Amino acid sequence: MSADAWLTLVVLAATLGLLASNRWPPPAVVLAGTIALLVTNVIDAGQAFSGFSNPAPITVAALYVLAGAAQKTGLLAPLTARLLGSGTGRGSLARLLLPSAGASAFLNNTPLVAILIPDVVGWAQRRGVPASRYLLPLSYAAILGGTVTLLGTSTNLVVSGLMQEHGQEPFGMFEITRIGGPVALVGLAILLGARSLLPERRSAAEQVADEVREFTVDMEIVGGSSVAGRSVVEAGLRDLAGVYLVQVDRSGHVMAPVPPAEVLQAGDRLTFVGNVSQVVDLQRIRGLRSAEHEHLLDVDSPAHTFFEAVVGRSSPLSGRTLKEMDFRRRHGAAVVAIHRDGHRVGDKLGQIQLRPGDTLLLLADPGFEKRWRHSHDFLLASRLGGPAPSATRRAPLVAIVAVVMITLAAFDVLPILEGSLLAAGILIGSQTLSLGEARDAIDLNVIVLIGAAFGLGAAVEITGLAGKIAAGFVGALDGFGDYGIVLGVVAATLLLTEVVTNNAAAVVVLPIALSVAAAAGIDQRSMALAVAVAASSSFLTPIGYQTNTMVYGPGGYRFGDYLRLGAPLSLAVVVTITTMVILTG
Repeated sequence: MSADAWLTLVVLAATLGLLASNRWPPPAVVLAGTIALLVTNVIDAGQAFSGFSNPAPITVAALYVLAGAAQKTGLLAPLTARLLGSGTGRGSLARLLLPSAGASAFLNNTPLVAILIPDVVGWAQRRGVPASRYLLPLSYAAILGGTVTLLGTSTNLVVSGLMQEHGQEPFGMFEITRIGGPVALVGLAILLGARSLLPERRSAAEQVADEVREFTVDMEIVGGSSVAGRSVVEAGLRDLAGVYLVQVDRSGHVMAPVPPAEVLQAGDRLTFVGNVSQVVDLQRIRGLRSAEHEHLLDVDSPAHTFFEAVVGRSSPLSGRTLKEMDFRRRHGAAVVAIHRDGHRVGDKLGQIQLRPGDTLLLLADPGFEKRWRHSHDFLLASRLGGPAPSATRRAPLVAIVAVVMITLAAFDVLPILEGSLLAAGILIGSQTLSLGEARDAIDLNVIVLIGAAFGLGAAVEITGLAGKIAAGFVGALDGFGDYGIVLGVVAATLLLTEVVTNNAAAVVVLPIALSVAAAAGIDQRSMALAVAVAASSSFLTPIGYQTNTMVYGPGGYRFGDYLRLGAPLSLAVVVTITTMVILTG
């Protein structure tokens, strides 16, 4: 090999070693490797930073904006309620995994899992079953679903972009389905059939009971909504996690406790008691609105969010009601709920005489904390975050934008890059997301990692290192035929994605895989699809993929739990990918 090829091999090995050590951020490590090859003149500046002008990272960034809008507006909230349902066992697992995998085929699986985790944990706690039985399969199902279409995961887009770099057409929306579809079906079958491999763990939050401050909040049932005309149980208000329906006021007739079979009517005033995060989430349930909605109208916009404020002993609010203080005009905020230690606040919020120590849950503009942080009105004012109630009204817009974008891309009317940028622009322009929220929705680490990794791939290819490694693969596996060659590439990709990121694994392996395929006479496009699917199939460790890491704490998992369920799943995936490449290539 040439000196440049040896230097590339050393830099590549060092990069992989540093990534495996998990001591430094992956984007910094990969970018450092690319810069090392640049300063040693192995690659030029154009090759080193070609990834930042490639459509892949820009498309991924735009899709993050779309996913952020879906999360903010509660687009998937009705789906989540239907997924969890009632009962436990294999049926409940199937109701969770199958739709989650289907949604992951078109939505980024990372925010999807983030949205579902709290609901799954709360549902499991209410039914007395360990959440660990559901969270790891949820992560795996989302990963499997992401291999079915081009939009499913950023890795698919990265490999598609690399194919363009090699002078080939990018992947079509459903081109990867012929490999990823069977992989997802086999994987889901294993997850549903291997319940004995699922661990029973308790999270740290369950092992250490924290004191929870309970807020009282009143909600009204909106006429014509899906909640009106349904019983408490049917409306999903019986077993809400962290919040309890204590009474229903119907035209002055108060029911307390509330029978589970009680049919709710439009205009009913429902009083809930619960922890602050769940009280905030109540504002997002379709069919319910705050009983104080008339007072929220002036301060409810997509830019508003929630705050906590504690009434001090010397506060002018102490001993007076919100109405007397004209709170909304004076403070530019609306009170949604009140926490009073040891007592449930039973009157309407505007008629409650405030006391020192009362904690107010407020809806206000982002500048509220800065304006009142040092005021005598409050001992403490802190931001809770969370979307304003009006955000849910934008869910239909987000759904329409997503469906149109996916449809145009599926029928090759508009490329995914242009479609995703147009979708992001519409959501920002309509104020469904502010510029700040759009920025926060984008995982910059992923974008930098994708862009930087292209330089490593370029060095592997132009120095001839890919060809040398390809020759070694062909020589080692020549006796096993095409099946052995494909199996080796797929297994190597899958193992590599456990110690580095999936995008980096795909970028590093793809040039090698294409060279191997060319030398063996295997369809290069099928081999590229195999690399894309294998690079996303991280099931062996909690650090191989973001969703695996996200469920680690809430599920109370141990490192070996991933190997116990992930090993048979990984073996099945390798065999399935290899078989489909041979049969369809």
